[in-house]
Amino acid sequence: MGGSALRETTTIRVSKKTAEALERLRQKLNAESLDEAIQSLVKKQRKTVLERAFSVDRNQIRPFMEGDRGEDRG
Repeated sequence: MGGSALRETTTIRVSKKTAEALERLRQKLNAESLDEAIQSLVKKQRKTVLERAFSVDRNQIRPFMEGDRGEDRG
């Protein structure tokens, strides 16, 4: 797919305050469009959710050791 300018589009209604905030964000991100800025927000949110979900045990899990097998291999 990539960066095709011929994508399907839709219209969403937001307050002027939100539209202005999105425009400032677009400028800050050097995004070419509001769509690109919104996609960046979505990607960042997904990353945050995944990091929280998969880092629950961070710094609590130790590397697997041979003695952890729990079976008699003798």
